[in-house]
Amino acid sequence: FLSLSHQLSMVPAMPPKRMAASFRSRRSVHRALAMVILMFGALAATLSFAGPESAGFGRSPSRSGKKERCEPSVRSFAAKAELLEAIHTFQEELNRTSNLSIDFGVKGGELDEKDRAPSNLAASGAFARASVRLGQAADEVLQKVERLKGGCPEPLKGFGTPQGAECPLHGSWRLRFTTAADATFTRNSTRGTAKVSNVVDAVSGSVTNCIDFDHPDAAECLRVRLSAETESKTRLGLAFRYVKVRLTKFFGFSLGQRRLTLTLPVPGPFLTRIITFFTRKTPPKPFFEIIYLDDDLRVHKTGQGNVFVQEKMSVPPPYL
Repeated sequence: FLSLSHQLSMVPAMPPKRMAASFRSRRSVHRALAMVILMFGALAATLSFAGPESAGFGRSPSRSGKKERCEPSVRSFAAKAELLEAIHTFQEELNRTSNLSIDFGVKGGELDEKDRAPSNLAASGAFARASVRLGQAADEVLQKVERLKGGCPEPLKGFGTPQGAECPLHGSWRLRFTTAADATFTRNSTRGTAKVSNVVDAVSGSVTNCIDFDHPDAAECLRVRLSAETESKTRLGLAFRYVKVRLTKFFGFSLGQRRLTLTLPVPGPFLTRIITFFTRKTPPKPFFEIIYLDDDLRVHKTGQGNVFVQEKMSVPPPYL
């Protein structure tokens, strides 16, 4: 901006009264310009300090704009440490024994013969039959789970809504312990060992169970997609949608470095009713109940009574 003296030097000669009026008018204009400059400067400083969300830009689904932290209390922190130590002991015993072998289907011990639901390896005595010490280690883990209290009071808050990214359950979770046979993979079985994880998308209301085989033969990984909805503050109802299989072989022929992904739809409600009519058996509705949840540990129990202990993952598994 030109200085006031420079502007006055450019003003042509005029009568004193008129010159004084002009001077006052120009001084008012400069004051107004100065006020505008100060206002823009203050606004810029506010934006740079507070960030875009304070100015109304970006998403702000909650007061803080961030996921609420669910930190364990002192008592639950101690119980959590005891649980993780018990799981470590169980894993050592599981790696030591060679008598536990879980394969696909009822014959393989994966599914219960009566309702075709995943077998409970603790309740059925499978852990104890494989090894007395393994059975004792599994029982110790379950006792520690019962003592675990506290955690997030509303683990499903915001699930299935646009604010779902702030739901405490939202994210990727790695399996640490389970009694479920369909999620247990042993080295002396045809299935082999595998990494098991679970991805919860609380925005879309979906859950994806992920299995990545350590030494794939025909299948490299499985992705089981389910839709989910809240049934209570701690219970999530599930409905299977489809299964994706990433293959390394097709009809016995190796695909080399290539991979083939097959998507297998799960029978819909109408087909399920037909199957129920002929078999006279009503399939149990899948759900899980959250027992404990904090920022990095999750414990839940399924409708069949199987217990899962999972820890938070920073990076989700691939091929979702």
